Amino acid sequence: MKITEKRAGENARIYANRMILDNIVNLELPPGVGLSENELSIQLKLSRTPVREALIEMGRIGMVEIIPKKGSFVTRIDYDFIEEARFMRMSLENSVMDLACREGISAGALSKLEENLERQKKVAQPLEDVALMDLDNAFHRLLFDSVNKGRVYAVLQSQMVHFDRLRNLSLRTLKVKAGITVNDHENILYALKKRDCELAEMVMTRHLTRHQVEKKDLCALYPDYFL
Repeated sequence: MKITEKRAGENARIYANRMILDNIVNLELPPGVGLSENELSIQLKLSRTPVREALIEMGRIGMVEIIPKKGSFVTRIDYDFIEEARFMRMSLENSVMDLACREGISAGALSKLEENLERQKKVAQPLEDVALMDLDNAFHRLLFDSVNKGRVYAVLQSQMVHFDRLRNLSLRTLKVKAGITVNDHENILYALKKRDCELAEMVMTRHLTRHQVEKKDLCALYPDYFL
């Protein structure tokens, strides 16, 4: 596991939730691996109670399976969950793009998107996968912010944990993924600048459905990671 310090205001339960979820999404705790309350407590320097509560919460959102008398295990990647997340995300992001193209966005918002894209290019080759994922998420957050829908993005992001786990696996495994991601973002920004609603929907839809093309390769490389 990768452990970071507590954030200001975090209690033990929230900290345990964040650490366990982050490590599952970032594949430090891979699909199928067993989770020991005792070991997690030692690593996080917490009592077993907040760790147990965190595992129950992870079970509630489908990231951990708790099997009586056997233990707790990181769930395998379920494409049904991913498709639901993709449906939600694409519906909202295409709506944001339509709004941005019809009403336009500020020069300041465009500047932030352009700056983010330039930073993506710098970490894509050679690949810095964690940095690129962070910038990828920030790029999409900026799109929502540009039309004053930042709170909608926050709700959306909380539902993306299953999709994000697949995104991390894809980025770290498929050599061409980083370049494709940056190119998609360039096309999204181009459509936004042109205020072309039809093009914007096309490029965003293609961007958010690439996992369907990658599915066969990832399942072949990591058969134990998937249901």
